[in-house]
This record gives sequence, structure tokens and C-alpha cells, in this order.
Amino acid sequence: MFFNISQLQNLLFLKIILFLMSSFFNLYTLTNWDGLNTNELTCVKVLSLKSIFKKFPVIETSFFDDLKSNISNYNHYSHQECIRRITGPNNEDYDISSWIFVWAQDIDSRTFQFLIQNTEKQGILVALAPPELAKLFSEHGKGAIVRTFSLLNDPSKIKFLMFLTPKGKSIAEDYNRYQTDKNRLEKMKVFDILANKPNIQGQWFPSFEPRCPVCNELLTELQDYRLGFGKLTCKRCGYEKIK
Repeated sequence: MFFNISQLQNLLFLKIILFLMSSFFNLYTLTNWDGLNTNELTCVKVLSLKSIFKKFPVIETSFFDDLKSNISNYNHYSHQECIRRITGPNNEDYDISSWIFVWAQDIDSRTFQFLIQNTEKQGILVALAPPELAKLFSEHGKGAIVRTFSLLNDPSKIKFLMFLTPKGKSIAEDYNRYQTDKNRLEKMKVFDILANKPNIQGQWFPSFEPRCPVCNELLTELQDYRLGFGKLTCKRCGYEKIK
């Protein structure tokens, strides 16, 4: 089978698209964009830098110290606890407790989105958007990363910056715990039903022995009844019944 140049270009483009689609992290937040009061989750896709670099770039703690200072001193810098779930390129769920998301726009209306995993000593830049930033970083290396993150901490050049952190545990973890609790609750309900069954003989199942229709006491058979028929009597109320 032979392909012309146009077909080869289309196949190459398709492979690139499929590769990029499998290289995105999904970030789910409860951020109130544009001042809207909503509890709906927002999904943001960011490109994994593993598809660009051999090692994830490191962000020093001084960047976060300066960022926290700007959040305290400037209204267009803000902090929100709103990250509710993070999934990786293979749809794997992550513990969200150590993740940070930086969303900013500069005075030239350029957007910057960075997904960072926070450690005790530094941050690891894991993913970003738009993808053009990845191209810039891959072409110019550490210098481009330093200049970009320096820009983020320059209040005179930033229109807005949002510093997003986790809100509680991941909704995926909450769902799994809910399913576990639900199953445990169902089992407990079964145990309660069994425990409340009549247990006269010390067995798990109710007794089917005859009971007095007057007081519900077990009927006992008279041993000295010799008239050809058996006779049952209730020791509590005296009710008698011929078998």
C-alpha cells in the first residue's frame, strides 16, 4: 500500500494528536470562575511534561515564598482551596494533598497554567498549558522556565494569578469510601435482621414449633395424656389444644 505526501502528513498529524491526547493530566476544581457562584466541577487539561523532558523541571521554594507574599499584598493575586480531583494520562487517580495549580494571565493577555507537585523542599513542574509553553521550554530550556516563573511574581506584569490548592480529599477517594461504607452498611443491615429473628432454641433461624394463639407462648405436650390423642397446653395461660 502506498500513500501520497498529503496522506502521510494526515497520518503523522493523527499520530501527534493521539499522542498528545494520551499525555494530558485532568484537573477538577470547584473554582468560581468570573465571580459565578457555582458548585459544578470544572475540568482543566494540562500537557504532561514527561512527553517533552526526560526529567520534570524543579521549582525552588523561593518562588512559592514570593508568591504567598504577593497573595497577601495584592488583590489580583488570590488563593483558593478548590482542587477536588487529579487524573493522569492513563486515567490514574492521584492523592491531591500534595498538588498545586497556578493559573495566571499577564498584561499581554497570555495565559499560563502550571500543575505542580509540592514536596518538602521544592516543587516539581509536572504539566502545563497551553502546549505552546512546552515548546518554548523545550527550545530554550531552564532559561525560559526561570523567566516565565519570574514573570508570575511580578505584580506589575500580571493581570491576575490564582493559586489553587486541594479542598479536602479527592472526590475519587470519597466515592471509594462511600462504596465501601455502603457495602458495610448493607452487611450490617443483614446482621441486624438475623439478630432480631426469634432465637428461642439458640439457632440462627426462627423456631416453627406451635405457639399459643392467646399469649404466643410455646405449647408443650402433656406426657400423661392417654386418650388416644396428643394434647398441647400453654403453661402461661392454660390454653389447651388437641393434636
